[in-house]
Amino acid sequence: MNDSFDVIVIGSGPGGYVCAIRAAQLGLKVACVEKRDTLGGTCLNVGCIPSKALLQSSEEYDHARHALADHGVMVGSVGLDLARMRARKAEVVGANVKGVEFLFRKNKITWLKGTGRIAAAGQVDVGGTVYAAKHIVIATGSESMPLPGINVDETRIVTSTGALELDKVPGHLVIIGAGVIGLELGSVWRRLGAEVTVVEYLDRICPAMDNEVATAFQRVLMKQGFKFRLGSKVTAATSGAEGVTLTVEPAKGGPATQLQADIVLLAIGRRAYTEGLGLKAVGVATDERGRVRTDAHYATNVPGIYAIGDAIAGPMLAHKAEDEGVALAERLAGQAGHVNYGVIPSVVYTWPEIASVGQTEEELKAAGIAYTSGKFPFTANGRARAMGAMDGFVKILADKATDRLLGAHILGPDAGTLIAELATAMEFGASAEDVARICHAHPTLSEAVREAALAVGGRALHI
Repeated sequence: MNDSFDVIVIGSGPGGYVCAIRAAQLGLKVACVEKRDTLGGTCLNVGCIPSKALLQSSEEYDHARHALADHGVMVGSVGLDLARMRARKAEVVGANVKGVEFLFRKNKITWLKGTGRIAAAGQVDVGGTVYAAKHIVIATGSESMPLPGINVDETRIVTSTGALELDKVPGHLVIIGAGVIGLELGSVWRRLGAEVTVVEYLDRICPAMDNEVATAFQRVLMKQGFKFRLGSKVTAATSGAEGVTLTVEPAKGGPATQLQADIVLLAIGRRAYTEGLGLKAVGVATDERGRVRTDAHYATNVPGIYAIGDAIAGPMLAHKAEDEGVALAERLAGQAGHVNYGVIPSVVYTWPEIASVGQTEEELKAAGIAYTSGKFPFTANGRARAMGAMDGFVKILADKATDRLLGAHILGPDAGTLIAELATAMEFGASAEDVARICHAHPTLSEAVREAALAVGGRALHI
């Protein structure tokens, strides 16, 4: 047996590396297993960070082409250097993964390079070398969900990984799935000049989103040039010299049609990645979707083995995994870690952004909870008008009897930042009245949040 550790974390994504850092801060001897050449997992390497880099770059390009003249800024002909844009993305990713390496060194965390497998309770095999651990944490994340009849080659038919590496702007990009990943990457390539068509099985986009927000979001995307084929399913995809031919059928049945694409992005969701971990051999239970089963404290049915992040149930969000990593590390150190799943925000990083926390109107209706809704549009916000970013609104949902905040949904500029105030308020059990009574600086986008809180009580000031 080689080195022995208090904690071995398998996977160095947001959940894994944060769990490792927090455990080390608390005085535990920690190792983290990672098979990539770089730390950070999917999020830092081929997910959250590179996609946001391209979203930012494509936004700057689109702004220069279409919006700067409105501000009196004349830049002449605007060109696209896609190679430079991709190089910048790589630089952003590189800086982030180097940052995680630095944090590992700072906190004296051992990086076990290679593929990890749980050999037995208390034992992790990394490339043939077995290490002992009092506690083993599964933080292996997720992978793109496959679709029968669609063979991904990451060249013409791609997942999000391939969509981040295209070396030219596709003439026609077809996205299978109208979820967050597809719409974000579709926004990148639409801004850079691609025709974008989204094929979605359901009759709406973003099924987990508040329906009013999703409907308004779709209108905004259509205004930006997106085309949607809702209530449709892709049953086959054939690559040829001229691109990809898709067979599309109505979801409820009917004649098939053909759709031609230069590039196809498969983005129907993600699934837990636990391949090669040896879970079955050591008796770790999984659910019907392949996720590791855990109790409320992230423990599996096998003593000493735990799991967090995308590998277990719950929203597949990096910050959810991080919070679970911190909570678990604190519990392993004898403290009382906890995650409040009712106030985990979610953000779509298109422009405008969408951000939500808490329950949707549909969820409240289904639960039979009486609520009051307050809404305020960005067209009535002075800062949004000065920015030329007036699409969207803030919506706040509060308990009809107590006024306690139950949910908040924002479609608009910097929604991902604005939602933090409402998540904080909900964490501390605030009411809509509490938010309405807070003095917000003028002129700021955050005034729209206050106005929506005022609107819950029927007393918005600026509309």
